[in-house]
Amino acid sequence: MHQSNGPLVAVAFHSGYGHTTVLADAVVRGARDSGADTVLIAVDTITDDQWAQLDAADAIIFGAPTYMGTASAAFHTFAEASSKRWFTQSWVDKLAAGFTNSGAKNGDKSSTLGYFATMASQHGMHWISLGLQPGWSSTTGSENDANRLGFFLGAGAQTPVDAGPDAVHKSDILTAEHLGARVAQQAAVFRAGRAVIAA
Repeated sequence: MHQSNGPLVAVAFHSGYGHTTVLADAVVRGARDSGADTVLIAVDTITDDQWAQLDAADAIIFGAPTYMGTASAAFHTFAEASSKRWFTQSWVDKLAAGFTNSGAKNGDKSSTLGYFATMASQHGMHWISLGLQPGWSSTTGSENDANRLGFFLGAGAQTPVDAGPDAVHKSDILTAEHLGARVAQQAAVFRAGRAVIAA
């Protein structure tokens, strides 16, 4: 059971070729730097103890690459397994957010983020958007702006399919850090509010 005064933010992710791992690490860094305790869980090797960590978390941030217009098969397997939590309503009123990577600038990443939000809603969770204005959207902008791809529902990243994890764009890493920080900050607000109500 989580005993810290700060919120516990879990990042539940799958990475096919390492790019999404870079983003997951950035999300964790952003959350931790904003005062949250964090746990990083690769859903394709999830253990019973890690399921328990998700149950104890104040917020769960979902991450996966976008393959063929949706999250990877490994993430879908995890999502279906989470139905046991749905039956017991274990994740009701937790916060949720999401991030994804694809090879194309757009790559139908919105479909994956929408899938995460729908899954979270089925669990009764509260979705936290990226909360960041789009970068690279004017003549004075650049590809180095945070949220350079202009997603709102979550953090979207793009990495060439023939490049390794070290090619994940620094803007996308910055955007992922922002998402982690935003979720941590909101989780702290929710946690403090619950403490007041319970007092």
